[in-house]
Amino acid sequence: MQHSYGPIKDRVISLHTLVLVIITVITVFVGALLIWVMVRYNAKRNPIPSQTSHNTVLEIAWTVIPVLILVVIAIPSFRLIYYQDRTPDPDMTIKVVAHQWYWEYAYPDQGNVDIESRYVHDEDLKPGQLRLLDVDNQMVIPVGKKIRILTSSTDVIHSFFIPALGVQRYAIPGRTIETWLQADQIGTFYGECNQICGQDHSRMPIAVRAISDADFKAWVEQTKKSASAAQLPKIASR
Repeated sequence: MQHSYGPIKDRVISLHTLVLVIITVITVFVGALLIWVMVRYNAKRNPIPSQTSHNTVLEIAWTVIPVLILVVIAIPSFRLIYYQDRTPDPDMTIKVVAHQWYWEYAYPDQGNVDIESRYVHDEDLKPGQLRLLDVDNQMVIPVGKKIRILTSSTDVIHSFFIPALGVQRYAIPGRTIETWLQADQIGTFYGECNQICGQDHSRMPIAVRAISDADFKAWVEQTKKSASAAQLPKIASR
């Protein structure tokens, strides 16, 4: 699994570790039991096989114990589901809209800043950029802040997936689905649409860049200026 850079992924790894321990213990126990049965009850030691049926203790044990194991797994699983579903008092909201085949990020709390994010073609890759992961416009967030994410789609079902932050949510036409994320460190975190959505499904990468509060405010202002400058030629042409 990728290293965790957020509280949701911390809990995902914690649940993964718990389940791994449980299934390891079960595997070792079943393996040891099989070896014991093969050695203790083989044909050489038991030329005349015995027959046993309706062992009440065994039947109760192999019914109750698996149920208890599932309960132990289910409780933290449901806690994780509700934890990543939404967060109280988020610091800001980003609307994530999926298109065939690019992402759109809107910041209603920042004066309706709106950007489109597309993958970088192979011939346009710069040194250090990652093929099929880097984009022309990254989703930019302030580090250490709780970011409410509202996903939707304009065409087919997509999926907003960032492994290092433990985030995965469907983007479904006609629906708005909520989740949240938080980056604990400054850096860039990559993801992809992981719901097969058509011809260019593999060309819908996600790049989230976490920066300081001051840098985020400067980015917002610069993005607003760039959007205004882009609108001037359209106004002049009218």
